[in-house]
Amino acid sequence: MSDKYNNNLGGEHVPEQKIGSEINACSTETLPTLQDAVSHFDVVTSRLFDVNKWYDHAKLPMSSFKLFDHNCRVADRSAIEGDYIRIDIPGPGTKTGQGYDWVVVEAILEERNTDAAVVSMRVRPSAHPLSSDQHTAHFLTEVSSSTFQVKWSGLTVTAEQHGRNELPNRDTGHTLDNLRNTFVGWSSKLGFSYPQWKGLVKGIVRQS
Repeated sequence: MSDKYNNNLGGEHVPEQKIGSEINACSTETLPTLQDAVSHFDVVTSRLFDVNKWYDHAKLPMSSFKLFDHNCRVADRSAIEGDYIRIDIPGPGTKTGQGYDWVVVEAILEERNTDAAVVSMRVRPSAHPLSSDQHTAHFLTEVSSSTFQVKWSGLTVTAEQHGRNELPNRDTGHTLDNLRNTFVGWSSKLGFSYPQWKGLVKGIVRQS
């Protein structure tokens, strides 16, 4: 399941789809004036980087998210490149991730012109930040990526999530983790992750 994706603005921030599955979740709000739209874009951008409150913003909360710095210390601030996000997915966790799934904030990008702007945060599955075992601690492989974007154009502000090259991670070094990741990964491929991302982008972009 996927929303229609307009890649004209910030399209280069999203990796090319080459293998596995992809997902696009988008939600748009229209503001009454240009000034309102610009102000709301700033609000939504702040919500995007406030990872610790994603669960609260989501219209359909299913997983919870916690931000950590590059030394794996809890970070009560906006996300920056090199941070880690710990994901608590309902159901059994993994030994590899010490009970959780992990991604690293790979890139934060921005593109602006006189009448439009986009801010992007791209994350990628990673190893547990404190583990000497470098196996990827996520149900998807490190080839996969997820790009979160906030866009402003005219009177509209849009929040988006784009998953690319999604493949189940079956190389964790632990048989039970491999089985769990296969199940969760294929559930995602069948569209079960779409409602979560749709709920998140809808919650982030909503007008208070």
